[in-house]
Amino acid sequence: MLRKGSIAAALFWLTAGWLVLALVTTGVLLTDLYSRNLDTTLADTLDFHVESLAGALLEAGDPQDNGIALADPRFERPRSGWYWIVRGEEGGLINLSSSVVGIDLPAVGAAADAMGRSTEVINDPFGTQLRMVERSVTLDDTTYRITVAGNLTQMLELVAEFRGQTFIVLGAVGVMLAIMSAIVARIALRPIARLSKAVEAVREGESAEVTGTYPTEIAPLAEEVNELLRSNVQIIERARNQVGNLAHGLKTPIAVLRNEAHLRKGALADIVASETEKMSNMVSTYLERARLAARTSVVGKKADATMIMLRLTRVMRKIHPEVTIAFQRPDASLPWFRGDEADFEEMAGNLLDNACKWSNGQVGVRLVSVRGEKGTQLLMRIDDNGPGLSEADARKVLRRGVRLDEKTPGTGLGLDIVKELVDVYGGDLELKRSQLGGLLVELRLPTARLGGLARPPGN
Repeated sequence: MLRKGSIAAALFWLTAGWLVLALVTTGVLLTDLYSRNLDTTLADTLDFHVESLAGALLEAGDPQDNGIALADPRFERPRSGWYWIVRGEEGGLINLSSSVVGIDLPAVGAAADAMGRSTEVINDPFGTQLRMVERSVTLDDTTYRITVAGNLTQMLELVAEFRGQTFIVLGAVGVMLAIMSAIVARIALRPIARLSKAVEAVREGESAEVTGTYPTEIAPLAEEVNELLRSNVQIIERARNQVGNLAHGLKTPIAVLRNEAHLRKGALADIVASETEKMSNMVSTYLERARLAARTSVVGKKADATMIMLRLTRVMRKIHPEVTIAFQRPDASLPWFRGDEADFEEMAGNLLDNACKWSNGQVGVRLVSVRGEKGTQLLMRIDDNGPGLSEADARKVLRRGVRLDEKTPGTGLGLDIVKELVDVYGGDLELKRSQLGGLLVELRLPTARLGGLARPPGN
């Protein structure tokens, strides 16, 4: 397809524009050459007729001799646009062709050239455009002027007809060349389309690296993409190891400080105990963040959201037997989640568990695909018939560790973990009012095509 903004479209329109310019120029030049050739042929024909009349006049010896004539039958047909006249030195008519009878043709007013020949373009009384050639001939010390006129309008009509036929032929040639350029552009750019599909297959988790054979101009790009994938995996692995080493290295000193603070009494011990507890929480938090970021940054992971939700609803029905969980299984065309299966299970599990805890016995779960600014996304909707949240509370509850009711079991970190994962995957999490009367949670996540999983490159 010649999509707008594509290289193929740019090549096609550039080629088409150049073809139009080249073919129009060719048509104009050919028409001009043809016109010049016809005009030259007409002038040569008229010169030949002038010479023939001059020869017949000299041979006859009498300018009024009826034997002075031209063999071309057009000079015998009235209004043909082909005329010849013999005038005296004073301009009086001495002899003429049958086609001139009843017509008053003026003498050529243009100056003679070096060979005594004059030429001019005029219109006859019938509106026909004529090219006239005149030459003087001397016989018995008397000068006669021989004028021959040819039909220039007929020549111009031939030029117009030739122009029309030329542009029709060139237009057909242009269409064929444009089609050929489109075909050539598509064939020439086919390796780029294959490379794009190969990269998409890596992104969708269908392949571990870019595969295939490509032309010499594109092969380095494919190899660079594979090198980038391998480098990305190595960098993530090194970063994860370094963060883990740092966290584990800090745990021992923090534990020692905490134990020493608990063995002593006083304000200093209380401050050390409080601060070491904060340090321990920060180390655990950032270690978990590094783990999530590393896990979600590996290209080529995907998960079947439908199967995960079926499994989660079965588990939640056992944990919360007093709650009715309504989950309608979507059709097989529902796209998969593009990411780690454990991450999806953690997000969905936290949201479904919260809905069950806060509901009054009724929870609804739906999975659909929606089209938005970020393309096709997987939309999970979980609503309950509990007390719900106000807009202010909905914004507040997404903060780390914030709880609106301390009586309900939990740490308050569940929604924060979900929000952390949603941000990593570039999704959206919204809390709204449910039609059941409670809370509606809408979670939007990136999608992948259906299919098997691919291992990351380098594994």
